[in-house]
Amino acid sequence: MRLSGVLLAILVLATDCAGQNSTARATPRSNTPSAVLSPSASPTSSPLTPTTTSPEKDSFKLTLVTAGLQSPVYATYAPGGSDRLFIVEQAGRIRVLKNGQLLAAPFLDIQPLVESGGERGLLSVAFHPDFASNGIFVVDYTRASSNAADLGDTVIARYRVTPAGADVANASTGQTLLTVDQPQPNHNGGLVMFGPDGMLYVGMGDGGGGGDEGSGHAPQGNGQSLTTLLGKMLRIQVDRTGPYTVPSGNPNLGPGTRPEIWAYGLRNPWRFSFDRATGDMYIGDVGQNAWEEIDVQPAASVGGVNFGWPVWEGSHLNRRPITRTQAPIVRSPAAMSIEARGSRRCRAFTSTATSAPESSGRWCDLPANGTLR
Repeated sequence: MRLSGVLLAILVLATDCAGQNSTARATPRSNTPSAVLSPSASPTSSPLTPTTTSPEKDSFKLTLVTAGLQSPVYATYAPGGSDRLFIVEQAGRIRVLKNGQLLAAPFLDIQPLVESGGERGLLSVAFHPDFASNGIFVVDYTRASSNAADLGDTVIARYRVTPAGADVANASTGQTLLTVDQPQPNHNGGLVMFGPDGMLYVGMGDGGGGGDEGSGHAPQGNGQSLTTLLGKMLRIQVDRTGPYTVPSGNPNLGPGTRPEIWAYGLRNPWRFSFDRATGDMYIGDVGQNAWEEIDVQPAASVGGVNFGWPVWEGSHLNRRPITRTQAPIVRSPAAMSIEARGSRRCRAFTSTATSAPESSGRWCDLPANGTLR
C-alpha cells in the first residue's frame, strides 16, 4: 500500500518547546563557506513571501491509515520499492504497517535503552540507500541511564535486519555511531535522514533550556559555537560496518571546529526534508517565543551556512549581532492560541504528489492522536 496521492501526516511531540530520497544532489564545488554579511546589520536577504494563496482546504483529503499506535512521532518507507510503512513510537518501538495491517510484533524494540517523555524518546529512523541489499538502518534516540550525567543524551545508532525484507530486526545488532551530550531535556532535534547524496544528515538542537544560554551552553550560544555539535545540521557517511566518517565535501570551518558540521545557527531542527524534484533541503527550526522558521539550503550548497540562532530568531534580532550567511526563506508569527498553550510546531516536508498538483512544493502539518491519517 504505497498511499499514492495521499498526503500523510503524523502528530509529533506538542510540548512546550517542541513543535514539536530522490534526485542526485549536486556535487559540492568547494568546501569554503559562502561570504558572510556585516555583523552590524540585519540580514539583507529577506525571507521569501508566498506569491499565491494556499490551496483550499477542500482540495486535501485525510484518510485513516491505522490506529492503535502509542505516541507516533515519525513514519517513513524503506528504499527499494518496499510497501511497508515504518512508524516510530516515542517510547522506543518501530511498528510496521504492511498491506494495510499494523503488525503486532514491532520491527525494533529498544525501549530499555530509551529515555522517553516530553521531547525525549526514539525520534526517527533512516534506512540506508542500499537497505535492500545491506539491511542497514539508523535511529536517533535519547538514552536512558542510571547515571544522571548520561541521561537523555542523544544517541545515533546503526542496526541491521537480515534479510532486509524481514519484518523484525534483531536489537542486538545495534552499534552506537555517535553520542552527543544534552545539557537540558528539550531541544534534541531528532531527525536522521539519508540525503540524495547518500550521506546521513542529523538535526541537532541547541541543548535545551531557553535562549541557548546557561549551563552547558557556550557564551555565544551553542548554535554559534563551532566546537560543539549542538545547534547544528550534521552530515556524515555511514557504511555497513565501522565508525562513521566525515565526507570530503563537508565545509572547512577553521581549526578546532567539528568537521561533522554542515550548517549551524539552529535552535531545534525537529524535522527537515529534501525536495525530490530539486534536491533542495528544507529545515523546520522550532522558534523561541514569537517566530517559527523554515530554512533552505539549495542542492548546490557547499555547506557552512549560518542560520543565525541565537542571535537571530527568524529575521528578528534576538541577541547581540554576529555574522550570518543566510536568512530563512519563510517566517510566520506563532498564532496566539498556540502560544497560549505553550505549544509550537515547525516541520518542513514538501509535497510532490502528481495526483494533487496544487499541493506541489507545499508542506503540511496536521495533528493526530494515537492515529495515523
